[in-house]
Amino acid sequence: MRPTTAALGPRGQMFILSFTALFLEMMVIRWVPSVVQLVAYYANLMLLSSFLGLGVGAMLAERKWRLFEWFPVLLTIDLGVLLLCRGTVIGTAAAEARFYSLDPATLNTLALLGIFAANALLFVPLGQRMGALFHALPRLPAYGWDLAGSLCGTLSFGLFSLKLFSPVAGLAIVMAIFLLLSERRWLAGGAFAGLLALLALTADRNAIWSPYYYITVNRIETPHQTESAPPAGLRTMRNPPLYGVKVNQLGYHYDATFDLSRYDAGSPAAGFVAAMAQQYQLPYTIARGRERVLILGTGGGTDVEAALAAGVRHVDAVEIDPVITQLSQRFNAAAPYADSRVAVHIDDARAYVKRATPGYDLVVFGFLDSQALFSSMSNVRLDGFVYTVESLRTAYGLLNPDGVLALSFYLGSEWLGPKLFRMVAEATGRPPAMYLQGKQLILIAPKNSGLKLPAAVGPFVRALYEALPPIPLATDDWPFLYLYRKTIPADYLLAIGSLLAFSIGALVTLRRGSFGREDGHFMFLGMAFLLLETKSIGDCTLFFGTTWLVTMVVVAGVLLMVMAGNLVAARLRRFSFWMYLPLLASLLLPLAISRETVLAGDFSTRLLWALFVVPLPIFFAGLVFSTTFRAAKSPSAAFGANLIGAMLGGFCEYLAMVVGSQRLSLLVMVLYLGSLLLIRLAPRGAAEAPA
Repeated sequence: MRPTTAALGPRGQMFILSFTALFLEMMVIRWVPSVVQLVAYYANLMLLSSFLGLGVGAMLAERKWRLFEWFPVLLTIDLGVLLLCRGTVIGTAAAEARFYSLDPATLNTLALLGIFAANALLFVPLGQRMGALFHALPRLPAYGWDLAGSLCGTLSFGLFSLKLFSPVAGLAIVMAIFLLLSERRWLAGGAFAGLLALLALTADRNAIWSPYYYITVNRIETPHQTESAPPAGLRTMRNPPLYGVKVNQLGYHYDATFDLSRYDAGSPAAGFVAAMAQQYQLPYTIARGRERVLILGTGGGTDVEAALAAGVRHVDAVEIDPVITQLSQRFNAAAPYADSRVAVHIDDARAYVKRATPGYDLVVFGFLDSQALFSSMSNVRLDGFVYTVESLRTAYGLLNPDGVLALSFYLGSEWLGPKLFRMVAEATGRPPAMYLQGKQLILIAPKNSGLKLPAAVGPFVRALYEALPPIPLATDDWPFLYLYRKTIPADYLLAIGSLLAFSIGALVTLRRGSFGREDGHFMFLGMAFLLLETKSIGDCTLFFGTTWLVTMVVVAGVLLMVMAGNLVAARLRRFSFWMYLPLLASLLLPLAISRETVLAGDFSTRLLWALFVVPLPIFFAGLVFSTTFRAAKSPSAAFGANLIGAMLGGFCEYLAMVVGSQRLSLLVMVLYLGSLLLIRLAPRGAAEAPA
């Protein structure tokens, strides 16, 4: 044993390994979608494949293989797969709208499965080392150190992601920790140095990492050449350059002024700017004389510039990503955010709408995000809770009696238009006016039904749908604007099925037919726990906003509640079946009181609900896990079964696409009852071993 490893002791090693596993999980989820466009809508499956690797590794703890020293090799393979697949893009899906997607191909599917398999293998050595430590330590203290490492990993990565994120720096941290624990330091150090050099050489030095995205800026005429800074005098120069902003290598918005007086007549830039300006100016052409305007999803500031050009006296500009507004300050020749009439709010649109003061003359839904998931544990997109009937209804309620709600959208799929039309009609109580130009849609919903609306505004023509298809509307319980129907798209099912087959094969091979009731008990606990954690994140982001901070705080809170359950379990002599009673009762409470009721409350009400009611089942679930884990025949096998169960629970989360999120609470209860049944049928006294 290395002197460093001996000095750390088993407890220190467990803490560091758990820290590393959590930090690396988040690194993968944060970094991979920026490298491989294909993973944009599958980021949560990256987390699940990490659970699979850790679980398989833990189950290998009693084998004599020393897999930990293979970590550098597996990391090299993982990075190699990512670099080989970096040009692979997302495929289309008949049931889901995806921007910048291409026709599905076999190569895409193989690349996706290869990425997941390589990621799972990367975590196997860490899981095996952690499983071995569960045999070297008392059960509950070992689990406590595991949870403490996970908590510190969560908080550390949150701060790192916000302030200093860099794939090279993040992997260097992971590599340094490995070298601390490795017995072959020099060999591994040479491999790591080569990998870091490769990453540094292939990285774009002009790219910027925001809390949400990998961002690059380029001039429109040179789309493959990133820019680090605009020319001097950009705000006053004649014919200023037009910039395109990409997130995760996909087009996002433009940083450009649409003031035609600054461009030479007849120039390509003038034509582009004129066409771009028409869609942003339409709401102000219809709703003239507006004093106070709210814009949700302001991006590069073009919506803001349109409002200022129309003479609006005050603009509340809401944008979730602070880096996006900072880039606009640098690269937008009009610098709309610098105007004294503009108040910039770095916030989630839904959260801001909830607490905004009514009295707006115009509320504008700009082009919000639709290219990323809001959490690594969820398949809901970042704008999921913005485009719901409840959200639109709340925004509509902010208008004064003569106010107007405007919603702009690019119709990547034909059925999106009718769906949005019906959602606005449902939220406002009357059909909106619809203006179309090609695939560009603008819906206008005035509070005053007597407002006269023109038949056309520039190239935008007012139109009507002859028949509205029976498409389910996006709601807070089913926040899937981009799904045509309540279903799980086929490509998700393929990925889930492949990982499921691999995990079942691994279980059968590793347990050699000895997968018993005790293993099933811990697997069911893992499934229920991840579903419960995912639902907690969804509820809290709905209450307080879909921001990185809310997600990080909820995950940290969940870990703290599990730690509290573990500490209480250490003071109890044995497991009791009565522990399930408060667990099931605490799961019933959110079902008895709807989320709409909680949302209607003030901030303190929602905060109390999020602090006490939402995490309460997690405490009791932690109590059940810890008291039964203490008596498990094999702690590493139980830990591994629990992690693989968490992966399966992540797959079950996709059922929300079919049944909605609230009904998943019933599935959580069924899973906990299943764990109760299995531990009840286990050999007598299995859960009564002393600490």
